[in-house]
Amino acid sequence: MSRFLRNKTRRGILAGVLVAAVLPIGLTASAAQGPGGAKPAPNAADAKTKTTTSTTSGSISMPANVITAGSPSLGPAGAQAAKPYMGWSSYSMQVYSNDGGNWINEAQITAQSDAMHKKLQPYGYNRINIDAAWNGGVDEYGRPIPSTKLYPHGLPALIKHIHDNGQKVGIYSIPGISKAVLDANYPVYGAPECRTGNLAKQPLQQGDYWGFGYRVDMDNPCAQKYIDSIVDLMASWGVDLLKFDSVTPGSGKNDLSLDAREEVKGWSQSLARHKIWLELSWALDINYADYWKSVANGWRVEWDVECYCPGEALTAWPNINRLFPKAADWWRHAGPGGWNDFDSLNVGNGTMDGMTKDERRTAATLWAVSAAPFYIGNDMTKLDSYGLELLTNPEVVAVNQAGRPAQPVSTKTNKQVWYSLNADSSYTVALFNLGTTEADMTAKFSDLGLDGSATVRDLWARRDLGQYNGSYTAAVVPPHGVRLFKVTPAKKAAIRVNDDDLRVSYDGVWTRNNNNEVPAVSEPLTVNVTDTGTQTPPVAGNGGTRTVELNNDNSGIVYTGSWSRSTGRGLGDYQDDVQYTETNGDAFSYSFVGNGVDYITEKDPSQGEVEIYVDGALKATVDTHADSRSAQQLVYSISDLPNGSHTIRGVKKSGQFMLVDKLVIRQESLLNPGTASFDKQAQADVTTEIARDPGELASIANAGKLLVKGTDYTVAGKVVTIKKEYLATQPVGSTKLDFSFKGDYRDDVHAATENGAALQFAFKGVSVDWVTALAPDQGNADVFIDGKLVTRVNLHGDARLTQQQVFSKTGLPDGNHTLRIVKVSGDVLRNDQIRYTLAK
Repeated sequence: MSRFLRNKTRRGILAGVLVAAVLPIGLTASAAQGPGGAKPAPNAADAKTKTTTSTTSGSISMPANVITAGSPSLGPAGAQAAKPYMGWSSYSMQVYSNDGGNWINEAQITAQSDAMHKKLQPYGYNRINIDAAWNGGVDEYGRPIPSTKLYPHGLPALIKHIHDNGQKVGIYSIPGISKAVLDANYPVYGAPECRTGNLAKQPLQQGDYWGFGYRVDMDNPCAQKYIDSIVDLMASWGVDLLKFDSVTPGSGKNDLSLDAREEVKGWSQSLARHKIWLELSWALDINYADYWKSVANGWRVEWDVECYCPGEALTAWPNINRLFPKAADWWRHAGPGGWNDFDSLNVGNGTMDGMTKDERRTAATLWAVSAAPFYIGNDMTKLDSYGLELLTNPEVVAVNQAGRPAQPVSTKTNKQVWYSLNADSSYTVALFNLGTTEADMTAKFSDLGLDGSATVRDLWARRDLGQYNGSYTAAVVPPHGVRLFKVTPAKKAAIRVNDDDLRVSYDGVWTRNNNNEVPAVSEPLTVNVTDTGTQTPPVAGNGGTRTVELNNDNSGIVYTGSWSRSTGRGLGDYQDDVQYTETNGDAFSYSFVGNGVDYITEKDPSQGEVEIYVDGALKATVDTHADSRSAQQLVYSISDLPNGSHTIRGVKKSGQFMLVDKLVIRQESLLNPGTASFDKQAQADVTTEIARDPGELASIANAGKLLVKGTDYTVAGKVVTIKKEYLATQPVGSTKLDFSFKGDYRDDVHAATENGAALQFAFKGVSVDWVTALAPDQGNADVFIDGKLVTRVNLHGDARLTQQQVFSKTGLPDGNHTLRIVKVSGDVLRNDQIRYTLAK
């Protein structure tokens, strides 16, 4: 039996143990399975985001990427959710012990609370979260009551002990109402006109991933009263956090066949009356990120971190590694009030964690720079010295508590630079080596948005490294290792701030991208050079579209996990090779500019299901299994994407193998024609017409060497002429001339359509510039500094132009300032980049 199948079996056994109790509204097994196989047992928690990012709370069907007006909300928990929480969750140890239903007993939880109080609490850890199976039935009103076997002195007495230790307490629930509670038809506490038998949605619908209960009818006012009665009871015990598991869309069900959003909203409203933190789980659907932010304080972004290998380990490196693409998708959705939850940080005991020391530090760094809730799953009575070092480094803890989620410079490599801009204009920079060999890694300051020199401090070593100009290189970063730095700009440095930075706030309804952006892109003009004396007739136009075929070994495809390449197979593969893996959860990803993508691979009896994500959202689960082998099969295709920047990711879910053979990208062509011919004995200039404004053509290059404008080529209107004198120097064969076009800063913008919509940015410096787009659909905007109207700028242009400096103010007194920009007219207002300069 494979290890994966053994783990599935164990999860099923554990789930059965955890759901042995009678359940009211969703109190049962937690947990998410790994990316392949049936969902297992108990899980961990999540957190919420700032209100000024994305959709509104008024609808449960809003898309992501919409920013709405209103005062900043900190969710049900209020001010305590201004920072990610720090603490501990029982679930990892419930899995590790292989006795999950009994492990969370009174003596064990008391021991964990006392250990936290002694070892970790001085550093900010102050939450004890008790996962699934704490309950022992229901009372005469259908409300959950604690297990008297687990808590002989009563759960309230245990909670008092935890509170006396200066800590907060979390417990667990899931959506839905059990058949037993429906059949019993209990009266609802405080609402004698209501009975539990009338609370299920009709016809009966499954309420959670496992099918333990039925969906609650939130259109029935008695449903909210029933939830209120449960939350009031929990609050009377002293509960401070509720982990709500098996939330959909998410939890392996993103097709809306299960939809718990209305019920989550009901719990959120009730919990808010007591300022109880609401944590959602698991693998929440990013399409509804803005809804989760409107109702919760946190949300799990991925499957369980546990390896489901009882007695052997808590987790494993692949379960950490697969979080990096999720963090890249979700980072901009976290902030004060709500946080991206990565599950338990299991780095406290080397004999138990299942990772090397380098991997343990990498995990701790990822949690820290992502501002993920910093809660561990180890047995706190057995933390080792290195685990304590990782968990109590004050400078690393401070990075986490600053609440500034990091973003990657690029995910097109396994040598990744992640960064965030802090409120004091310093940067937190992490260099993650996700590859299998050691490497020197460089952080270019310009990639961070910093123009100038800076001092660098190693946060893990707690040591200043000196001042550097333009970049810093960390030597010999080990495989699966990391370096973590604070980069502080020197005087006179300039800082560029992208439109999606958390320091930029928005009033009104704003959308990120949604076809308002123009990405930077390059496209080749392929010239067939001959030496025959025969002039080739002109090439016909390409109709405005082009396709790009990428072999599986393309350097832009990033493989996460244990992948290998098989060549010379002779089985009909594209270019006679494939990339393959045998590990569930391993993934490939590719970022591209275009409007469509195809995933082409082999189908075979040894293969299984692959989950396909586009821009972080689960689009399909495709089956690559077949009764016999067939090569180059189209298994997934999407063609209706906005023409812009996208990422496709495929994750192995089942089967012995997953293969990647070819990706096909569809793009809007910017060259017409895209091919041409030139003969050395019948020389003539080659022309092509570009679809963008000529000012947006950044360069033309041949094998990385730039052509000289005016000598090698000329531009007249939208017609580009490649001079025959240059082409005559090229060898016979195919010459590819790469046309590079400018794009919006970091290929994105925020846009608003309503007059009065505004953006605001606070900074400390002596000058500020606003760099954004000019376009035919734009009008005027008013610019204020420190509350005073400075000027009205005209953003209209005859063509769409990127990264135009439309406002500049110098000579500001050195100190704190606020830039505010308000839409006055036009169909759209775009925000792209703000740039400010520090004092001399």
